[in-house]
Amino acid sequence: MHIYLSNKYYFISKFDKNHIDKLDKTTTVIYRNYTKNIDKKLILKIKKYCKAKKLKFLISNNIKLAVNLNLDGAYIPSFNSDKNHLCYSFKKDFILLGSAHSIKEIRTKELQKVNVIFLSSLFKNNKNYLGLYRFKLLSNLTKKHIVPLGGISDKNLKLLNLINCFGFAGISIFE
Repeated sequence: MHIYLSNKYYFISKFDKNHIDKLDKTTTVIYRNYTKNIDKKLILKIKKYCKAKKLKFLISNNIKLAVNLNLDGAYIPSFNSDKNHLCYSFKKDFILLGSAHSIKEIRTKELQKVNVIFLSSLFKNNKNYLGLYRFKLLSNLTKKHIVPLGGISDKNLKLLNLINCFGFAGISIFE
């Protein structure tokens, strides 16, 4: 089995049991919803369901809440350059993930002490589109684990063999 299949990250914005039921145990679920206020009851409901399915569950852009609710970790988006979480005490296996689009953002994520950096967008043709070549160049500039994000589908999943990545992340590939 190839290494890129060993770590998968699925971004959700709402709780749907049908989508979570289809996931295997190597998938980490990340709740990311920037349009609504965070509902602690919903977060705890998703956490309980993911724990029953033996999946890791993270929340986006709220490290303090992730620590308080005893989640598996937190995701720091590229627009968040805050370093206040460095004074928190984490449990031993707490996961910190971060996303970046450029070398400047990669350095910021390294200063934030994230475990894994998501580089986007690998295949999705938008304003921060990288492509395979630029992705490979940027991923060689850090010692952190790198995960591609954006536009990954069943058709281009095999192309991940061409880059040195720690897994893959997305939304539509899991739905």
